[in-house]
Amino acid sequence: MEAIYIDPDIRKAETLPAAFYRELEWFERTISAVWEKAWLYAGDLGEHVQPGTTTPLMLLPGVLDEPIVLATDSEGELRCLSNVCTHRGKLVVEGPAAGQRLLRCGYHGRCFRLDGRFRSMPGFEETMDFPRPVDDLKIYPLEGFFPLRFTSLNPFVPFADLVQPMLDRISFLPLDTLQFDPTSSRDFEVRAHWALYVDNYLEGFHIPFVHPTLNGAIAYDQYEYHRFTWGNLQTGIAAGDEPCFHCPPGHPDTGKKIYAYYFWLFPNLMFNFYPWGLSLNVVEPINPERTRVRFRSYSFAGTGFDRTVNALEQTEFEDEAVVESVMQGIRSRAYHRGRFSVSMEANLHHFHSLLAGALNQGPI
Repeated sequence: MEAIYIDPDIRKAETLPAAFYRELEWFERTISAVWEKAWLYAGDLGEHVQPGTTTPLMLLPGVLDEPIVLATDSEGELRCLSNVCTHRGKLVVEGPAAGQRLLRCGYHGRCFRLDGRFRSMPGFEETMDFPRPVDDLKIYPLEGFFPLRFTSLNPFVPFADLVQPMLDRISFLPLDTLQFDPTSSRDFEVRAHWALYVDNYLEGFHIPFVHPTLNGAIAYDQYEYHRFTWGNLQTGIAAGDEPCFHCPPGHPDTGKKIYAYYFWLFPNLMFNFYPWGLSLNVVEPINPERTRVRFRSYSFAGTGFDRTVNALEQTEFEDEAVVESVMQGIRSRAYHRGRFSVSMEANLHHFHSLLAGALNQGPI
């Protein structure tokens, strides 16, 4: 497979080739080049605060299929462990549980402490040089962003470096009060390649054409784009009397009526901050033509107005329709690559550059 070249000068650059979105070989290449190194959403801290709580998860089902378990020890420390027994490979934890003191494999009785360390196993009294460090469960990094938890099999960047530019912008918000709202959280399945969904998210260029309600809520002529190393930001300015942030003195956006901050972190995390709280969108590939988008809503304590969840869902359905249409069109023999709008698609160019770097196994 040839390398993908994205010219660093957006004025000259072409978009990702259509083959990237269409061909299984490219999709499979992203598994090791992107997803094994990405920070992946692993749930909410509130589910794991009690000592002895264990929750098995499968990271990116159908793509990574990596079994992990989140385990809270007696001291209240939460860890992310491999959920594969180091004896014969059986899953150790088969379902969520509480009040656990050990992790016990149901195949031959091998036991592990809740920090992943090997504890005991019958029938191994005569085995030499046992146990060894490889007999412990592998520990994966687990990082938090207030109530949210993220893990990675082999992170391409420290989590703190990934989220710091976002914190620099929104640290004035009461982030420590965010509370999960299950009534406005759901999953969507989109009939399109995951990167097409990200492409669409990263530009406001389409808003007047696709989102009439959103277009009426923001001042489109004041829409802004910002980039940092591992992600980027779009800011929408509130139109009329729409709810907006009141940024403190000295903030980069002081005096602006910020309707929303739309942060994207490579490759698939979307943090949408509104005056009522956070809408987290997690984009997960299923196969080259199917994508799961997980919407998770978190409210600031004491927010005094309705979150207009239905408007958010309307925007989502509009995005799904246009992205699915692009997926159909990109299969055409007549389409190969497009060009970028210098003023409106800088963040899209940034994504394509990062993705090409990862796929080419060079620096991203």
